[in-house]
Amino acid sequence: MTRSSASPTGVDALILDYNGVPGLQPTPAMWTRLADLAEWPGRHLPSFQDAFWAPRNAYDAGELSDLAYWAKVLGHHPGPRWLRTLRDADTAMWTRTDPRVLDILYRARAAGLTMVLLSNAPAHLSNVLDATDWRRELMDDALYSARMGLCKPDPATYKHALAATGIADPARVLFVDDREDNCQAAAELGLRTLHYTGQPADLEAQLLPAPVNDLCV
Repeated sequence: MTRSSASPTGVDALILDYNGVPGLQPTPAMWTRLADLAEWPGRHLPSFQDAFWAPRNAYDAGELSDLAYWAKVLGHHPGPRWLRTLRDADTAMWTRTDPRVLDILYRARAAGLTMVLLSNAPAHLSNVLDATDWRRELMDDALYSARMGLCKPDPATYKHALAATGIADPARVLFVDDREDNCQAAAELGLRTLHYTGQPADLEAQLLPAPVNDLCV
């Protein structure tokens, strides 16, 4: 069943990336701590980050277990306790949120906007995000790559998210992501897009009508 409505902004639903939009990027100190926990040689962050990201897409897509992922990063299998330490530290890097973005989302939600989270995230992080207050209070649905077996920018991920909004016309749905390639893939399916670059005012302009005083000349 689909539904359509007219909003002052022309946006009837929001499909939202997590990391880099409401989710804050890890700090250098967090990366250093994770490298230390991984006992990375020389605490050399660039090589650690290369190893961290190389198998990440497969991890996010649910193709690798926690153990298989960290074995690829480290080059050997960590023991159970070490694995839990690494997984938990990794997850903690991605759970901080930007209060400015959340404030905008809460105001848009109060105005009746439908919201769907669409995130490339491994299984454990997905479970942690699902348990947060903001996820339960703001999002009508949350779609994670590890559960879908697909990562953005696969077109199927956007189609699943669009269906979850219940909006028939993709031109009335805004997709927001901090990666330009993900926005381009969404635009090719007819979705409105906002390439988010860390400026909350850009998001606010898309989601919330301007105050009446601002419209007066």
